Amino acid sequence: MSIEIILALLLLGSCTGFLAGLLGIGGGMIITPFLTMLLPYAGISDAHIVHLAIATSLATIMFTSMSSVRAHHKRGGVLWGVVAGIAPGILVGALGGAKIASLLPTFWISMVFVCFVGFSAVKMFMNSKPTPGRELPGFVGKFCVGIAIGLISALVGAGGGFISVPFMVWCNVRMQNAVGTSAALGFPIAAAGTIGYIVTGLSVPGLPGWPETLGFIHLPALVSVAAASIFTAPLGARVAHAINTKPLKRLFACNLFVLASYMLYRAVSTL
Repeated sequence: MSIEIILALLLLGSCTGFLAGLLGIGGGMIITPFLTMLLPYAGISDAHIVHLAIATSLATIMFTSMSSVRAHHKRGGVLWGVVAGIAPGILVGALGGAKIASLLPTFWISMVFVCFVGFSAVKMFMNSKPTPGRELPGFVGKFCVGIAIGLISALVGAGGGFISVPFMVWCNVRMQNAVGTSAALGFPIAAAGTIGYIVTGLSVPGLPGWPETLGFIHLPALVSVAAASIFTAPLGARVAHAINTKPLKRLFACNLFVLASYMLYRAVSTL
C-alpha cells in the first residue's frame, strides 16, 4: 500500500480509538465504511471489499477494546458480573454471524449494515429515558441478549456498543458503567467474529492471500488501524468519565446517518 493510504488508516485508527473509549463503541461503525473507501486502493476487488472491511473492522476492535477497558476498569466503570453473563452468548452469536455474513452477497451485507447502523443512530439521537425500576435480566436473559449482540455485531463489523450501551441504559445502568462494560464486551465479540471470518474466508477464491490477507482479514489495514487506536482509546475513556457524553452522542448519531447513507449508496451501486 502507498504511504498515503497507510497515513489515512493511522488517522482512522486514532479517531475510532478515541470514540471507542469515549462512547463505549468498538469503532466498527466508522471503520467499516471508511475501509470500503480505502481498500480499493489496495487492489481489493469490489466483490470482496465489504466483507474484508467488516472482518478487518472486527479484528481491530480486539485491540481497541483491550486498551479501552483497562482505562475504564481503573475508574470502576466495568460491571464484570454483567460481562460474565452476556459474554457466553456473544461468542455463540458472533461465530454464527460471521458464517452468515460469508454467505451473503455484497448488496445484502451492506443493507444489514445500513439498517442496524441507522437504527442505532436514531436511538442514540433520541436518547429516550428508561422506565424507573427496570433492571438487567437474569442469566438466561443475559445469554439471549449476548447472542443477539454477537450476531448483529459480526454482521456489521462493530463491537456491539451500539446495542449494548442503549440496552444497559434502558435497564437503568449508569452511563459511565454502560460505556465501560460495553468496552469489555467488545473483546469477545471481536475475537469470535475474527476467528469466524478467518475460517470462512480461507476457502474464498479471488483474495490476495498471505501476507496481505488472512481469510477475510486485511492484515496491513489491521496493523495500521489497531496500532493507532490503542493509544487514543485510553484518552477517550478519561474524557468519558470527566464530561457529559449525551451531547456528543447526538453529534455522533448525525455522523452515523451520513455513513449509513454512504453504505446504502455502495449497496445500490452493486446492483
